[in-house]
Amino acid sequence: MDRQDAKQRIEKLKETINHHRYLYHVLDKQEISDEALDSLKHELYKLEQDFPEFVTLDSPTQRIGGKPLKGFKKVKHLKQMVSLEDIFDSEELFDWEKYLYRMGAKSESYFAELKVDGFAISLIYENGILKQAVTRGDGKIGEDVTENIKTIESIPLKLQIHPKNNHSNNTDFDLNKIFASQKILNSRIEVRGEVYMDKREFDRINKQREKEGLEAYANPRNLAAGSIRQLDPKIAASRKLSFMAYDLVSGLDLKTHQEKHFSLEQLGFRTDYGLSFKNLKQVCDFWEKIEKQKDKFNFLIDGIVVNIDDNKIFEDLGIVGKTPRGARALKFSPNQASTIIEEIEIQIGRTGVATPVAHLRPMVLGGVKITRATLHNMDQIKRLGVKIGDTVIVQRAGDVIPAVSQVLKELRSGKEKEFKMPEYCPVCGKKLERQGDDVAYRCINKECPAVHREKLYHFVSKKAFDIDGLGPEIIDALVENNLIRRAYDIFGLKKEDLVGLERFAEKSSQNLIDSIEKSRKITLDKFIYSLGIRHVGEETSVDLANRFKNIKNLQNADIGELMQIRDIGPKSAESIREWFLAKENIDLIDKLLENGVLILNPKKIENKLNGKIFVITGTMESLSREEAKNRIILLGGKVANSISKNTDYLVLGENPGSKLQDAKKLGIKIISQKELLKILAK
Repeated sequence: MDRQDAKQRIEKLKETINHHRYLYHVLDKQEISDEALDSLKHELYKLEQDFPEFVTLDSPTQRIGGKPLKGFKKVKHLKQMVSLEDIFDSEELFDWEKYLYRMGAKSESYFAELKVDGFAISLIYENGILKQAVTRGDGKIGEDVTENIKTIESIPLKLQIHPKNNHSNNTDFDLNKIFASQKILNSRIEVRGEVYMDKREFDRINKQREKEGLEAYANPRNLAAGSIRQLDPKIAASRKLSFMAYDLVSGLDLKTHQEKHFSLEQLGFRTDYGLSFKNLKQVCDFWEKIEKQKDKFNFLIDGIVVNIDDNKIFEDLGIVGKTPRGARALKFSPNQASTIIEEIEIQIGRTGVATPVAHLRPMVLGGVKITRATLHNMDQIKRLGVKIGDTVIVQRAGDVIPAVSQVLKELRSGKEKEFKMPEYCPVCGKKLERQGDDVAYRCINKECPAVHREKLYHFVSKKAFDIDGLGPEIIDALVENNLIRRAYDIFGLKKEDLVGLERFAEKSSQNLIDSIEKSRKITLDKFIYSLGIRHVGEETSVDLANRFKNIKNLQNADIGELMQIRDIGPKSAESIREWFLAKENIDLIDKLLENGVLILNPKKIENKLNGKIFVITGTMESLSREEAKNRIILLGGKVANSISKNTDYLVLGENPGSKLQDAKKLGIKIISQKELLKILAK
């Protein structure tokens, strides 16, 4: 950027920043987020550093303003610590309810609570005494941080029942009777919640660091997490952390999530502010109210958590991947920041969709360096009025791809350029077409190299064949060396094909061949997902597998049969039917089978496991818990997380938890791991 351009840009930035400052501080209005305004100020500051001759006294910058650590023991969670799916507006919330209805779940009430921006911890109590504290980790395995957690004064080292208080002052809920009848203090329970640092303590620590000439910490959440993961408990003790409980995992017969909160309060835990609501309209009102009041709380919150209140419905809905179907995190405004679009290019996806992607001046958004953002399609570009060279606001909602959400047209210099969708595919040179009412342009060339590569990336991905070590870079190398073209070529690779390629020696070549060999066996649902059929995601793949039982039945299914499956409408059914009729796709499946791919079809043996409910407790030795679960489901059974009167079998592993006592009380049949293997083998 030359001096003249810099001067012009600085003046434009000052005008824009002052405009938004006036709206916010004088008129109490806001057109862009605080985060976006901060990023504009940061750009101005950096320009003034590079061109100090243009710094003036009226510039906004002249205002006075203020991998896991080694050493912790790994611990396996008895019940998976889930992560919540984020949603960002009321429309997505009501879409979730529609989804629940399609799943056959209709909730009479919802429980909404604050989403504390902290560090998730599981506390294990045995006979009322704190025995262990474990981090979330990957949801299945965490780290033992018990000694650090004991330094937090708000976590009781010994449980006792306290008088009713706060929200637990409910005449229909008598915790004393429940505890007395079920002897909860003499068994094993698990309390889950967030470790956090309140704003006052965070400010105190940063002021002390400033006095010592040290760099201030970025935010309370990272400082709290870092404190818990220090090897020296004295460090955690010095930082005065707090704990907020949100879930109680136990054998208590608690009917609602609200009752869990009542129980946690009476056990002596602090719980976040939460209420039960009859419908999602009331939840939305609560969300909007909390968003307005969020700065008044002495701890950071970034949204609310919405649960189906009925615990049985919640448990029956189960988990998809790492997220429960029965809960959502309704977040406040997503992270936003401003930057400049330096170029726009077309990216061709596995279904041929041509997506305009903005190349951005690098920026950090939500702690991640961002250099690209999707513009979705030409309709979106026209709606926003995007030009190359524009200053734009980019938002990153959770872990999804960053997107351009707004153009700051007042910052235009006159050098910006219009973007036009190219007439031809930038990869294969064939014409791009827009079909019917589809908003997307597509490359309809079935031999387009970009489409083939994206299909291959999808085919080997974790949710499909999950071939360890075969990522995009390796696939690119194999394609460029003419070693693979279609997916079935992967299963014909030999070690000698790989040795000599860049990054491939004898051992690495053998490792990849071993990974490919291991992946030849695949469940029907994952096989369907790997095919990359348009409109067929992970859950639809499971539904198709359960409905049609084998790939031949699915290949022969007509549109009417397909539409009998939930969430499959005419458009999706037609897409699936057309895919299986195409000759190249018939050949793909045939050659995958010829190359040794073994599809594990879901079966029911004499209906013996059909509808049978299993619960697993303790550590499994003969096979992993996940493998046991998959094999039970494959034979038509179901695996639940907690004991109920509907449970058919409790599978007993090493070091079982409280589920064993619950099963004995209810007369549930208890079987060993060996007995489970016999059942599965029949």
